[in-house]
Amino acid sequence: MGITGSLGAELESIFNHWANVRITDKEVKQLVKLAMCPNKEVLKNLKKGANDNLSTTYKNMVESVFEYSQSSPTQQMHTTAWTIFGAYNAITGYFQNIRKYKDEEAKFKSIMDGTGKQRAQVAFTFAKTLRFTALMP
Repeated sequence: MGITGSLGAELESIFNHWANVRITDKEVKQLVKLAMCPNKEVLKNLKKGANDNLSTTYKNMVESVFEYSQSSPTQQMHTTAWTIFGAYNAITGYFQNIRKYKDEEAKFKSIMDGTGKQRAQVAFTFAKTLRFTALMP
């Protein structure tokens, strides 16, 4: 229980900090693009600015997450609107509230141990280190 408590306190501290760090729409979109990146080839194209080489499915997913970040009522609060926390929250919120699944079990698996979890972890890593601004043109 001690590990869980200390991890919870550490996450709370990180999220509280992120809620006070303002970022631009462009930076939100950059984080979304990186977090939703499905493979190294897409990342390579992003770094080169080769948007024509990106799949329509990927571009649509990025737009859906970005739209969620701009329009969901939960994304318009002081702690989420144009903050690092809000960008991270939009990515996790996409998998919980927007993405379509064949059933609730598939949704649960994605969030707990699948694509939803993986994308959240990538978003967390980029947001925590703030490396995303250096990776995009």
